Amino acid sequence: QVQLVESGGGLVQAGGSLRLSCAASRRSFDYYAMGWFRQAPGKEREFVAAISQSGISTSYADSVKGRFTISRDGSQNSVYLQMDSLKPEDTAVYYCAADPAMSVSADSYEYWGQGTQVTVSS
Repeated sequence: QVQLVESGGGLVQAGGSLRLSCAASRRSFDYYAMGWFRQAPGKEREFVAAISQSGISTSYADSVKGRFTISRDGSQNSVYLQMDSLKPEDTAVYYCAADPAMSVSADSYEYWGQGTQVTVSS
């Protein structure tokens, strides 16, 4: 079992920045690829970014490419999502997820956090 706890969400004006964190409970954090997903009201959960176990490989949704950066720190058992140039359409609940296989598909991830709300005002 891997427990994931997100933090760092909040209310920010358009053009602003936020940094989301996701702390994992297990010492075998390095075994898992990590992903960030988001879900807006009335919409399906969508892929945002993913990072491999080594941190060398990353993947981003086209909608966030160039604005968001995913990173991980094995010493902290944590993965981060730096979000810059935020737009109102980025408003959603953001979830981190873990799985041995890196994927852009939510169905592929075994472990999920509870989510953190990000609201971007215009």
